[in-house]
Amino acid sequence: MSESGINRRDFLKVLGLGGSSLALTGCGNTDIRSGDELIMPNVSPEDFVVPGLSVFYASTCTQCGSACGVMGRVREGRVLKMEGNPQSKISGGKICGLGQAAVQVQYNPDRLTQPMMKVGNGLQPVSWDKAMATLNEKVGPKSGIKGENFAFMTGAMSGHLKVLVQNYLDSLDSKNHFAYEALSPSIGFAANKQVYGVDMPRLHFDKAKLIVSFGSDFLGTGASPVHFAAEYAKFRKAPRGTLVQIEPKMTMTGANADRWIAIIPGTEGIFALGVANQLLKHSEFTNTVPAGIASLVSKYDPETVSQITGVRPELVGHVASLLWEKTPSIVISGASAEGHAHGVQNAVAIQLLNKILGNVGKTIDGQAKSPFPQIAPEAGSFSSLKAMNDAMGGGKLQAVFIHGANPVFTAPSFMGFRDNLRKVPFKVAFVNAADETAQECDLVLPILTAVEEFGSNIAWYQPEGVEITMQQPLMNKLYPDTRSMGDIMLDLVKQRRADEYKNWPDFFSYLKAAVINMKPAVKYTDTDEHFWYDTLSSGVIHIDAPQEQIGDSFAEAALSLPEVQNVQDPKFPFYLVPSERHYFRDGRHANCGWLQESPDPLTTIVWDSWVEIHPKTAASMGIKEGDYLEIASQNGTLKVKAYLFPGIHPDAVSIPLGQGHESLGRFANGVGVNPFTILNPVFEKDTGELAMFGTRVSVKKTSDSEIVVKDEGPVSTQMGRKLVVTLPADVAQLSKEI
Repeated sequence: MSESGINRRDFLKVLGLGGSSLALTGCGNTDIRSGDELIMPNVSPEDFVVPGLSVFYASTCTQCGSACGVMGRVREGRVLKMEGNPQSKISGGKICGLGQAAVQVQYNPDRLTQPMMKVGNGLQPVSWDKAMATLNEKVGPKSGIKGENFAFMTGAMSGHLKVLVQNYLDSLDSKNHFAYEALSPSIGFAANKQVYGVDMPRLHFDKAKLIVSFGSDFLGTGASPVHFAAEYAKFRKAPRGTLVQIEPKMTMTGANADRWIAIIPGTEGIFALGVANQLLKHSEFTNTVPAGIASLVSKYDPETVSQITGVRPELVGHVASLLWEKTPSIVISGASAEGHAHGVQNAVAIQLLNKILGNVGKTIDGQAKSPFPQIAPEAGSFSSLKAMNDAMGGGKLQAVFIHGANPVFTAPSFMGFRDNLRKVPFKVAFVNAADETAQECDLVLPILTAVEEFGSNIAWYQPEGVEITMQQPLMNKLYPDTRSMGDIMLDLVKQRRADEYKNWPDFFSYLKAAVINMKPAVKYTDTDEHFWYDTLSSGVIHIDAPQEQIGDSFAEAALSLPEVQNVQDPKFPFYLVPSERHYFRDGRHANCGWLQESPDPLTTIVWDSWVEIHPKTAASMGIKEGDYLEIASQNGTLKVKAYLFPGIHPDAVSIPLGQGHESLGRFANGVGVNPFTILNPVFEKDTGELAMFGTRVSVKKTSDSEIVVKDEGPVSTQMGRKLVVTLPADVAQLSKEI
């Protein structure tokens, strides 16, 4: 590789392939030299367009972190529809509604179409030449920006864009890559790491006869909902598997359960220890845990557990009996169990049941380990947000880049994030739409959507081997003054390390070189060019990497749970359950009219926020559907309409996340309320993560009332006729179905 000016090892590191556990032989990049090859857009329509005839191209859905392989239906040069890619082991040829909405992102009328620069108190359009000159002036080699006075905040990242971001930080000698997710899996990852030795084990739902889920909405907002739905379908086939869901507020997964059990938020670990108490009375489980843990579990008899959790004592024994009878099983924890000050302890106590039942190695094992750690996924965390906020507040940062996150919207008000961001002299946002964070920045750069650009992605959850899903443009870019994030990052790296990147005129050529150098890992024997085009055609790279080994170790200290009482503060008697909706997530998709129009699957509400309150609690307070309630925490108040919902614990109220935007676009601005703002500064003690479910609130009825807008209208009829007969959840008695 003499033409590159760097040795083979450094060359691979630049491409994100350094540290590979596989022996990569040969250069694989000899046909990509500056000036030797004319890179033509893959989507130039002149050569293949047949009017009225659709063509499918493989790509990746980036609407959530599942990295599902998809196929875009393109007609006459325009992408019209998304479908699942059968070549993808993650999606298995399926797609969810959120993935379908990627087309809406592409044609959104509020997309940012040109660079913007802060002038006075507002943003004004500028040319790309002006924007890049400003970038060079403010953060270029002569700017003096380097080391710890620069920070780059991103969302969760993987693939070769992640490599370029890291390489750019390295060129500035900065370690400040703050990967942030408002709905972070970090607490669950920490518990898994403690128990199994890995962040996320592989779950074989199709091999289980029983799933006991403590708040894991794996069918709605889990790590890989499309894949889990397919596994769940196999689980439900004869012999039909049984699902028990234990959570304070019904999720989509809970709505599909055979038995749904409402529990006081934060007491899920106590319930799990109560189930363990009953299981250890069976002789076959007597020696499955150390004596110290058995002694600790012995104090959690059904009556004690019932007093703490609010669940009837007979249900503790009933769940234990199901686990004893239906084997093998899987026991999993989710956000509502983990989002507390003792969240890791809760999750560890829940995982103890898998240890007792011997599920590890049967329905739970390790995922395949990626041979390319530099492109492996990096999860975001609240800890990163806090670290960056502290650095900004302390005046340590002179320049900040932000991509894939909207912290001004999602940061709780107690942090003062917006004010601290304003203290940074130079701020840049790379966005599709001018969201709340972009409005606070000095330079806002419009980037391509996922269906317009090249890229690579690796999901956290890998069902079989390691799957790298490829992005390719499904159509030419709609707006001439939008650019690929990969091209922007490549230009920025070249400002400081031109010699190392001189062989790649654009991100396309960089990505192609990197992919071709993966060829030995795939054991592909044809030419480099054929490998590249076969990869784009299939949309995925499958690597048969070795499986990680997992264990199941437990410490008594991790099982010493606080006995959470029903009422801790009479001023704030209710638990706040901020619910994640599968189509809005943290709010980044709220400006999609199609998603706003899509009814919530459990309430059918559209275009609004609401607060779910149990009918018995509402009756005791004189609350009717549509009454405006003041929901107040120690950090703020929201005024939101009431919806009477039997699928919630009587001591809890729930407000969905994702609404309440000030700046995102016409479909999002001024719609609903933002629960992130009123969260209390309660932190998980082992990880430092924000305890999303640790906020207590008061509820006060106001004199205002308004119709709750639902998909079926204000009454459950269609054109005056009741075409669809529904059964209320309290009448169906979901807690007594099995």
